[in-house]
Amino acid sequence: MFREMRRASQALSPEVCEAVLMRGTSGVLAVLGEEGYPYAVPLSYVYQSGKLYFHCAKEGNKLDAIRQNPKVSFCVIDQDQVYPEDYTTLFRSVILFGRARILEEEAEKRKAITLLTEKYVPLDTPENRAFRINRSFAPLCMVEVTVDHMTGKEAKELAQQRQAQG
Repeated sequence: MFREMRRASQALSPEVCEAVLMRGTSGVLAVLGEEGYPYAVPLSYVYQSGKLYFHCAKEGNKLDAIRQNPKVSFCVIDQDQVYPEDYTTLFRSVILFGRARILEEEAEKRKAITLLTEKYVPLDTPENRAFRINRSFAPLCMVEVTVDHMTGKEAKELAQQRQAQG
């Protein structure tokens, strides 16, 4: 169903892919947009246990596209160092493919937004976190993406360094 990576020696293990997703702070969600055009939008997210969560308004292009076709992809760039003198880039990135689901149940939404706030405001108190979530909960939409397939790749120089280290 999903293609094999052409340069398998540069492939990231599933564990490294998950580490990239855990430490990333933003990524690009791609959906099938209007008139069959791809629609890609950068957003903040949280990843946990094979699922990715993000928030958005209760209406808009993303949600319209997800309602039409829940298949999505999401890309996170972990490293991107340009070396013009060598005509190369030291990169590391992860792409996942999955199915998006708009969370409807209050408990699911609360769990997802709590995970998101814990990632981005880790030192907040539980009381303040609950206050802030409650204050903006009514207009909040949370989306869950269940990962069907994930792949990661890094520059051959980084892959060689990784192999030499371990």
